[in-house]
Amino acid sequence: MNTPNKLTVFRIILVPLMVIVSLINIPVEFYGIPLTFIIMDIIFIIGSLTDKLDGYLARKNNQVTNFGKFLDPIADKILVISAMLILVDAERLPSWIPIIIITRELAVSGYRLIAVEQNGKVIAASVWGKLKTVTQMIAIALAFIDVNSFGAIFFKELDTVPFVINLLTTSLMIICVVATIFSGYEYLKDGKDLLKDVK
Repeated sequence: MNTPNKLTVFRIILVPLMVIVSLINIPVEFYGIPLTFIIMDIIFIIGSLTDKLDGYLARKNNQVTNFGKFLDPIADKILVISAMLILVDAERLPSWIPIIIITRELAVSGYRLIAVEQNGKVIAASVWGKLKTVTQMIAIALAFIDVNSFGAIFFKELDTVPFVINLLTTSLMIICVVATIFSGYEYLKDGKDLLKDVK
C-alpha cells in the first residue's frame, strides 16, 4: 500500500477515535471551550489535512490507484458527516444542515457512478463544489471551538471573541449550504442526458 492510500486509511481510522472522544466527558476547559471539543477539533483538522496531502502525493509521485480513487471520497464523506452529526448531538449545529449535505452527496455520487459506467467519464469538481469543500472544512473546525450554537449571533448577546467565532462559523456554514445546493444542482443539470438513458 502506497503512502497516499495509507493516509486515506489513517483518515478513516481517525473517525472512530473522534467518536470515542465525543463520548468522554473531560471536566477541563480552555477559554470556556471544553477540552473534549478541542481534541475532536485537532483530530478533524488532521483528517482534513491528510485529505489534501494524500491527493497531492498521489499526483506528484504518480501513485494514483483504483483503491485510492474508491476510498478517498468515501473517507472524506465519513469524516465530514461524522463531525457534523457529533455537532448536531452537541446542539452546536441544526440537523437540516447535514441533511442537505448528505442528500447532495448521495445524489452526486450516484450521478458520478452512472457517468463512469456509461462512458468512463470522471466528473471533476465544479467551482461550487470546491467552495463547498473549503467552507465546509473551515466551518466544522470553527464549530468545534464555538461555545455557542449555529446562528447564536442573531438571538443572543455575545462578547467580542465568542461573537466573532460564531459569526465566522455561521457565515461559512451558510455559504457551505448554498454552495452545496448550487453544486448539486449543476451536477444534476449537466447529467440530464445521462439520466435519460438509464433503464
